[in-house]
Amino acid sequence: MNFNMSGKQFEGKFEFLEHTADVYVRAYGVSMCEAYENAALAMFETITKTGKVVAHEEEIVTVEAEDIYALLYSWLEALLVNSETKGMLYSKFQITDWVETADSFKITARVWGEKFQPKKHLQKVAVKAVTYHRMVVMHEKEGNVVLEFILDI
Repeated sequence: MNFNMSGKQFEGKFEFLEHTADVYVRAYGVSMCEAYENAALAMFETITKTGKVVAHEEEIVTVEAEDIYALLYSWLEALLVNSETKGMLYSKFQITDWVETADSFKITARVWGEKFQPKKHLQKVAVKAVTYHRMVVMHEKEGNVVLEFILDI
């Protein structure tokens, strides 16, 4: 399945990589926070056209995990669960607090979106789950961060 984007709206934020059955995402950021924010944007762009999602309802999301990989998984999974249980789509993400200790990572974020409206929001594909398969967290020499993960569709 190919999810190549046309246009430059998401250039430098994320890209969809080739994968036979699921959605393989590479998200970028100049910091870990920005990369996580862009990973969330990519997940919701998989679901719908995020440009059509008005960011007028705000929620606070907090997740904690034992390592950076589990944190990425928990972050995306929390957003996916919120989306499904509350009928929400999100289009704006801001990590406001990032805490690392010897045995855990914790983030708090503000997320904005609106209730799903079938006549307004195009349904691309349903994301069933976030996976650890082929998950990568890389710090590049220039200080940039690259995240890779697969979404089960």
